[in-house]
Amino acid sequence: MSSFSRILSRAELGLEAPEVVVETHLSGGLPGFHIVGLAETAVKESRDRVRSALLNSGFSFPQRRITVNLAPADLPKQGGCFDLAIATGILVASGQVPGTQLEHLELVGELALCGGLRPVRAPLPAVLACQRAGRKLVLPQGNAAEAALVPGVALMADCLRSLCAALAGQLTLTAPVASEPPQSPESPLCLSDIRGQSHAKQALEIAAAGGHSLLLCGPPGSGKSMLAQRLPGLLPPLTTAQAIEVAAVHGLRNPRPLAALHLPPFRAPHHSVSTVALAGGGAQPRPGEVSLSHHGVLFLDELPEFQRNTLETLREPLETGEIHLARAAYRTRLPAQFQLVAAMNPCPCGYLGDPQRACGDPCPRAARYQQKLSGPLLDRIDLMVGVSAVRPAELLSLPSGQSSTDIRERVMAARQRQWQRQPGLNRNLDHQALAPILHRHQDWLTPVGERLGLSARATHRLLRVARTVADLAAETEVNAQHLRTALAFRHWQG
Repeated sequence: MSSFSRILSRAELGLEAPEVVVETHLSGGLPGFHIVGLAETAVKESRDRVRSALLNSGFSFPQRRITVNLAPADLPKQGGCFDLAIATGILVASGQVPGTQLEHLELVGELALCGGLRPVRAPLPAVLACQRAGRKLVLPQGNAAEAALVPGVALMADCLRSLCAALAGQLTLTAPVASEPPQSPESPLCLSDIRGQSHAKQALEIAAAGGHSLLLCGPPGSGKSMLAQRLPGLLPPLTTAQAIEVAAVHGLRNPRPLAALHLPPFRAPHHSVSTVALAGGGAQPRPGEVSLSHHGVLFLDELPEFQRNTLETLREPLETGEIHLARAAYRTRLPAQFQLVAAMNPCPCGYLGDPQRACGDPCPRAARYQQKLSGPLLDRIDLMVGVSAVRPAELLSLPSGQSSTDIRERVMAARQRQWQRQPGLNRNLDHQALAPILHRHQDWLTPVGERLGLSARATHRLLRVARTVADLAAETEVNAQHLRTALAFRHWQG
């Protein structure tokens, strides 16, 4: 006599959460418990957790040969998230629990020895995958806060016994209640705190409005880091869809606090960061800083001090807005639509062009220092701004310029114009959208591009910035003045 059950669950593979079919077969022969299907150690250890959970929940453990197959067999299975599906599969296969309601359910959860359910790590990818598949997902009660971000998908259970009672029709599993998130705090960093630097402030506003990348170059103490830290305060709050996507990415590392749910993320890794920490990867696919900055800002201070091969990993996400990780055990894709803000000194001593403070041999040393950055990487940066030193008299002046709140209102208005015209920000405009601007100003662009040696990519980025300048000015057409403003930020050499 043999019995069989089939239950759906989800594996952990970045944001993909592929479907896993948990097949359980009870047959005659010597009692045994075997798990197959490329299961790692933590999954195989579920045999002991499942046995204790069944006994402590008032069920009997079948004294038969139990074979559990996790399909597909070539997909690596990690963690304890399959415990609930394995335990339920044994109960259904042994006839202790009816399985008629499992056709439209997926089970994810780690069992305690007493039969309780412990929260799993990063449940949002599984919730989103179930939403796309049109099924309900049973999760531990401890994951209710994250599951509530996607309404109408998750059902919460606190123990194995409550799930089995629901399958038997004795009770109903409840959906997570979405709590009202606390109001996101306003950033205490205001752009008006920075003295002078009107040119850099304008570049920061353009970068915020169009989602453009920005490079700040200037001597030490000129306010480059202060400018970069104030960019998130110029950005509009994340939409609900963006907030869920960001929360799903951060859940693979550390979940975001509920109070910061709609705040654009700001990441500032040290220049000693490794390639894997920046791009992502590892034995188990984990997002790097480029993905943790998704829909936010990635700030790289002292840019030439980063390892060159580490910086080169930025090429793909800057161009496509995503990063592909390929390892021996997996291939996955992670989103990486971030704004790059970088800061650097013009030379090793930092005072190139200052006759009183620069080193005695500035030109060769400065050239070698700047050559640490590859041309293809610099070609992908939209705005390049020289930041001058602040005079002592300016430090004593009162705060000047507009506040971050005022500038954010203009940024939001400019972004609204972009969304009404196209499905995205200006940084993502393709050649077809830029072609009318290119044809209209071809007589001006052709000699300028040849004189400055602008590549096709650099020309497209120049046109995107000009489109953003026009949006900030509430102009429907890009004129020559907008192009000249964009060029003033685009073609700069330290």
